[in-house]
Amino acid sequence: MSFSPSLQELLDALRCLPGVGPKSAQRMALHLLEKDRGGAARLVKAMADAAERVGLCTRCRMLTEDRLCPVCADVRREEGLVCVVESPADLVAVEDSGGYRGRYFVLLGRLSPLDGVGPSELGVDLLRELLAEGAVKELVLATSATVEGEATAAFLGGVAAEYGVPASRIAHGVPMGGELEFVDGSTLYRAIESRTAIDSA
Repeated sequence: MSFSPSLQELLDALRCLPGVGPKSAQRMALHLLEKDRGGAARLVKAMADAAERVGLCTRCRMLTEDRLCPVCADVRREEGLVCVVESPADLVAVEDSGGYRGRYFVLLGRLSPLDGVGPSELGVDLLRELLAEGAVKELVLATSATVEGEATAAFLGGVAAEYGVPASRIAHGVPMGGELEFVDGSTLYRAIESRTAIDSA
């Protein structure tokens, strides 16, 4: 079915969102126009405001409206511990775990030469400046367990070594509550390779 130009433009715009296909875009657009014009106006204003005001933290590259994001501005955070993540969503996931009190560095991607993503696109120059300051005592590499994520972690480990900063890799393996018979072979292999000693004291 063909739609009016404005409605078709709305459908096409909604499809830029991850996981939103033609049917989902149509459902959202029709709902907003049929039943929630106020919600549509609020969405338009919120998107315009965010697009205009939200930029990147000058220290870690997290999305923020200020020069420094709330984590970088928090003097209670552990200055010497920096966790490198691929995206703002990854940072939020680590924060929500409640077990990390250091700082972050957001790559906004991972090394992928075929897609034209190299060190400069990941802000590695800024990371080098951070390491050169001398305050970082450990770089925690929390990139994904994909080929690109592993390559990115290996590359960043080399960068950290240039500045005499130890780099560690987050563990990957069996999820809490997971049954071994349902875990894929690669994950199980990684879990066995990354095993830790049990404190019997």
